[in-house]
Formats: sequence, C-alpha cells, structure tokens
Amino acid sequence: MSPIESLNQAITSTLGKLYGATPSPDQIQIQKTRAEFAGHYTLVVFPLLKLSRKKPEETATEIGTSLKAEFPWITDFNVVKGFLNLSLSTALWLELLSAIDGDSAWGHTSVTEQSPLVMVEYSSPNTNKPLHLGHVRNNLLGNSLARILTANGKRVVKTNIVNDRGIHICKSMLAWQKWGNGITPESAGKKGDHLVGDFYVAFDKHYKAEVADLMAQGMIKEEAEAKAPSMVEARDLLRRWEAGDEEVLALWRMMNQWVYDGFDETYRRLGVDFDKIYYESETYLKGKAEVLRGLDEGLFVKHEDGSVWADLTADGLDEKILLRSDGTSVYMTQDIGTAKMRYESYPIDQMIYVVGNEQEYHFKVLSILLDRLGFSFGKSLVHFSYGMVELPNGKMKSREGTVVDADDLMDEMIASARAIAQEAGRAALLPEDEMQEVARRVGLGDLKYFILKVDPRKNMTFNPEESVDFNGNTASFIQYTYARIRSLVEKARVAGEAPEAPLTSEAAVRLDNAHSDREVALIRQLSEYPSIVAEAGKSFSPALIANYVYELVKGYNSFYHDCPVLREEDDSIRHTRLYISRIVADIIARAMDLLGIEMPERM
Repeated sequence: MSPIESLNQAITSTLGKLYGATPSPDQIQIQKTRAEFAGHYTLVVFPLLKLSRKKPEETATEIGTSLKAEFPWITDFNVVKGFLNLSLSTALWLELLSAIDGDSAWGHTSVTEQSPLVMVEYSSPNTNKPLHLGHVRNNLLGNSLARILTANGKRVVKTNIVNDRGIHICKSMLAWQKWGNGITPESAGKKGDHLVGDFYVAFDKHYKAEVADLMAQGMIKEEAEAKAPSMVEARDLLRRWEAGDEEVLALWRMMNQWVYDGFDETYRRLGVDFDKIYYESETYLKGKAEVLRGLDEGLFVKHEDGSVWADLTADGLDEKILLRSDGTSVYMTQDIGTAKMRYESYPIDQMIYVVGNEQEYHFKVLSILLDRLGFSFGKSLVHFSYGMVELPNGKMKSREGTVVDADDLMDEMIASARAIAQEAGRAALLPEDEMQEVARRVGLGDLKYFILKVDPRKNMTFNPEESVDFNGNTASFIQYTYARIRSLVEKARVAGEAPEAPLTSEAAVRLDNAHSDREVALIRQLSEYPSIVAEAGKSFSPALIANYVYELVKGYNSFYHDCPVLREEDDSIRHTRLYISRIVADIIARAMDLLGIEMPERM
C-alpha cells in the first residue's frame, strides 16, 4: 500500500471518529508538501469544513492531533492556514522500500485473459519511400503507448496498416519503368525502401517540369497538373492495378517487397514491432463494398460524374468523397474496410489510431461514417493526435527529397554517442564490441528520449546536437547514472557487501539518528512511480514517464553527492544506501523500458 493510500484510510477513519461522518472521495485531497514547509504530504482541509463545522486552522489541528495519537507512523504535523502538513516515519518509508523490492513488477498491473483488449495502430507507412523522422516519432509514440497500456493491465494488439496501393505507389512504379533500367536493391547496393524512394523523388521532379511546360503554353495550374503526361500515366497504372492487370501487379509486388524488406530492417533497429500487419491492398475492397452498401441504403449520394459522397453537413462538417468518379477508392474508404476487418478478427474494446494532428478531421469523419454504417465501435475509436516534428531549418518534404531518413538518423545518433564517449575517454575503457553496443544503446536511447520527453500533442523541433548530452535532460544522462549505480552495487558485492540483503529493524533508527532526509526523499520519489504509470496510460503520454525518470535521476545524483555510500562507516546506513541505490536503478530501467530504451550496464 502506498503512503497516500495509507494516509487516505487513516484520515477517513479519523474523520469518522471526530465528526461522525464518512467523507466522500473528493473531499480528501492529499498533495505533496511544498518544499518550504516541513512534512511529506499535505491534507487540504477546506473541503472538510462541512464535516467539522469549525475554522480551517482549528479543524486541521484537531485532525493532526488525532492522527498522530492513533497512528505511530504519523510522527509530526504542522498547520499552515487550511493545510495540514504531515510527516511520516522513516520506518514506514523503509517498509515501502522493502515492498517495492519484493515485487518485480511493482508499479505495473498484471494482464489477464479478462483484461480489456486495446488495439494500437501506428507507423502506417507508404511503400513509395523509406521511413523518415516523422515516422520515427509516430513509431516511438505508438510503441511506447502500447508498453504503457500493457503496464496498466491492458491486453494490447500492436497493429500496422501499410499503405501499399494508390497513386503515390504508382508514381514510383512509373518512374522505375521509365528510368530504372532494371536496377534492383542488390545491383544498386542500396536498401529497397531507399531505392523506391529515389524513384518517387524522380517522378516528382519530372512531373513538375511537365506542369511548368504546360503552364508556359497557357494552361492554368490545376489543368496542367491534371493533364501532365506523367500524372495521366500514373493514374492509368492505378486503374490497371485495380482491374487486376497481371503485368502491373507483378511490378507492384516486386517493388513493394523491396520496401517491406527495408522497413523490417528499420523497425528492428528502432526496436518496434507489430502483432498484426494489415495491407490496404487487402482492405480497400471491403471498404468499397461498405460504401456501396451505404449508397444502396441511402446513407450516401452519387454525383453526376459517378463519384460517391457522404453528406456530413448535419454533423457540422461538409461533404466527403468516398469513391472517385472512376470508381477508385480514397483513404477514407480504405479505413472503413480496415476497421471492419479488425473488429471481425479481434474482440476489441478500444481502437487507438496513432496519427498526426493534421488528420484530426479525417478521424472525426471516420467515426461518423462507421457509426452511420451501423458499426457499434464507430463512436468509441480514439485518435491519438500528436504534433509534427520538424528540423531546426524547417519542415521536411518527401517529394523533394528533403526528409531525414530514419536509417541515416540512427546512424548519426550512434556515431555521435561514440564520438562523445571517445572525447571523454570512456571508449578506451571498454572492449570494442561492448563499446559498439553501448554506443548503439546510448545513441538510440537519446533519439527516443528526446522525442518522447515532449508532450505528444505539441509540435517539436528535433535537434540531434541537443539530444546527446551527458549532463542534460537526455537519455545519456539517465543511462550514465544507471550505469554508475550498477557499478557501485557491483563494487559493493566484490567488497563483500550484500546489496540484496533485506533491511534490518535497526535501519530506520540508524537513519533517524543520522538526521538524513535524503533517503526518505528518494523513497518518496520511488513511491510515485505507480501513479505516474497510471496517469501516462490515462492521458496517453509517454512524456510523463520520461519526465518522472529524469527527476528521479536528478534526485539520486543529489543524494549521491551529499551522502557517502561505499565510504559510509556505519554498516547499517551503508547497507540502506546501497539497498536504495539498487532499487533506484531497477525503477530507472523499468521506466525507461516503457519508452523502449535499453540501458547499458557500463559506460
């Protein structure tokens, strides 16, 4: 039981005895005591005045006196206006520390067969280009969210919908046909997703030149864009694909496989995976069938050109196209089909889409359309809307080839981590293979942490130079502290200490005699971990985990600076500090794992 839960029970019991009434849950408000006042937790007394019918200070004093008299672990109190500051015994904090140590999953809720089933969709790449920095934020958020929901006792299915069809795919296909000369990833010595992305960029450059020529001949921009020969040919490829043209399908399968192989390598390096992958080429027909059913049932309307639309004006929106005039599908149609397939495959209690905030309108429409089509899950879908990630010099553009590839970014982060370690003289202390592994963990850890520490709903600027810093709010700072603690514990073992040995009954007395509040402050930080995990799951915010572990590490470094550990002469105090240090390292690793960050044992 956490100190706050213990306090809640004690206060509820005391209020019943003092005032003959049971307070409602919202009447008992317990906060951390502000740093300028003595105490660990503060009871806000104002909501209790209806029970006491007395002044705030009198009520607080009366409650504090009764609590201290009945519960020995409440050692002192002070009153500041309508706030009752309570101090808890060192023995209580050490009991909590032992409980944390005895629970290998402390702070996390067990998953059972009866746990709610949540599906989290993330990544959603197009097979016309490699994963880039924007995909990195999406993948890291989705992967971390899945871990956090699991830690909150949810059964989680991690899913990915691959956009493997559409006009954008046909652009790369057409460019390869025209200018590829039979090149393959093997002959080019390049990852398949990068090779296909090169042809997407090549198409765009050629297409823009055609549009410019047509506009020079007197066409307006919209007409030139529609009649540019390359775009006409790409649309023809799409129609042939949907008609089942075997030649087009063979080209599509070959180039998509190149991309899938490249994606798999990037996912593996990034440390993300999926339980189920859907492909739009398999889902769009289901969506098209649902749209046609809706048209037959009068839910949608067909325009004179043959296109099918949903009129959403009654919902405060506008009209939304569902099928083009040539009968081809749009993203909305595909998402309807994918949603249907998912709920046919899994008894999902909640569906969460991890997609950027530029798609908020899309998911509002999807929710309405699924509900209109009679699917009960339509209203309950969740769009985890996150902000865009930019570079210090501005936005990225795939068609212009100005994106930061995920693979290149990971290479750069790992190289930077190694260079900094070499400059600090740390690299020479480790064997080469271990140094490479440490650089990988630190470099990728800094990448993940820099992105995940930001409130996901905010836009952010990713600056690689700021992300690797052994003294700032970075993963490398946290990883270095963790490695230092692990080294400290190992040195203690070598010296004959037993950091895992249970605390003795004398430990609290010895700490009290030493007048050390640093240990209690650290344990209090540890005690907050379960509530942080719960709130991160409730608000879909990995940033809460990142900021918690940063504060814990700062707290430990302050403790380590002021309190000798191995040099402490008192055996009981030395053991207690080692015991606390070991558990702090365990919670650091547990929290960082929720962010998908691996911890090096040595640095």
